[in-house]
This record gives sequence, structure tokens and C-alpha cells, in this order.
Amino acid sequence: MGDPGPTDIINAETNKIPFRAKNFYLDLWKDTFRSWPKPTKGWKDWFLRVSGANEVYWGDREIDQCIRLSIADMEKNESMMIAASYFWSDTLNAFIFRHGPASPTLAYVLMLTGLDISIADDGGIFNRKPEHRVTRNIGGWSGYIQKYRQTGLVSQREQAIFLNMWLDKFNFYGRSVGPTCVYLSAAERLANGH
Repeated sequence: MGDPGPTDIINAETNKIPFRAKNFYLDLWKDTFRSWPKPTKGWKDWFLRVSGANEVYWGDREIDQCIRLSIADMEKNESMMIAASYFWSDTLNAFIFRHGPASPTLAYVLMLTGLDISIADDGGIFNRKPEHRVTRNIGGWSGYIQKYRQTGLVSQREQAIFLNMWLDKFNFYGRSVGPTCVYLSAAERLANGH
């Protein structure tokens, strides 16, 4: 079985860090992180509309802070992203520093998103067939918003479709060109109070 200690793996990964091997030039990494999230036309207005009707409900479910993050316009600091990526190990899924590995934990998820990490898993929320139908290939994210954003009272269907986009684009980082129906059953369960 060999030595169960991770020291050899950590040392091997540390020696692969480019900082140790050579000087690096930020210009070589220009536009490496080009998939940085950009504001989608109409999303903030739709968020304000749906949140006005569901803010208390979202607060009770402890998802309000995470949904609110979707309207935060975070500026890309490419130099910081490049520097951080030099320490990332695909092998260990962790940052490798001189003192040892460091990886994101559930505590970080709690601190950054406000999501409750102690709730029991509802198992199988993605195995259910969605009640509502959503048209795909309707002009990307903006087309999705134009098609499904309504006027008047916010219906449960509109909330589910809104939450589908929130899950797809901001949590699971779906295709950059437009929404899918993969998370619609989970969004419907959220909209129905589960």
C-alpha cells in the first residue's frame, strides 16, 4: 500500500507551480478569463420584479443573499485571477501553498453565498419531470428574459422560470449562450416551497 501520507504528492505539486520554475508575464495571459459573467440585459429589472413578491419567502428559505449576488456587478481583476491560478492544482483540486494545500470548503460557501449548508439533502430533485415547459434557443439569456418576464402579479410559474435561469446561469454556470431546462424541476420545487 505504501506510505498513506500526502507529503510526496504535495511536494510534487508544489514543484509544478510556475512561480518556482520561471518568471511569468501577465501579457501572455491576456483574455484568459474571457467567460467572466457579464450583466444580462433585463435581468436586474426581472430580479427586482420577482424579488418584490418573494423577498420574505426567499429569506425564510435562506436563499435571498445568494439570489441577490446575481445582480452584483463584480469587476474582473485579471491579474489577481492569474496569480491565484498559478497555485491551483487540478490533481488535488486545491491551492498548493508553501505551508500545504488549501481548498474551498462548505464554510466558504456559507460565508460567500449565505446558503444553509446544514439542510438535509432532498435527494432526487433533478430526477423529477418539470411541470412547466420552457422554450429553448430563444435568443440567449436576454431572449429568455423577454419571453418569460410578465407583468402584473408574479405567478408561481414565472418565479420557477426565474429561478431556473438563476440556477442555470449563476449557480451551475450553464452554457454561456442561453438557458437550458436541466434545473427547471429544482426551480419548480423551490418555487413550490421545498
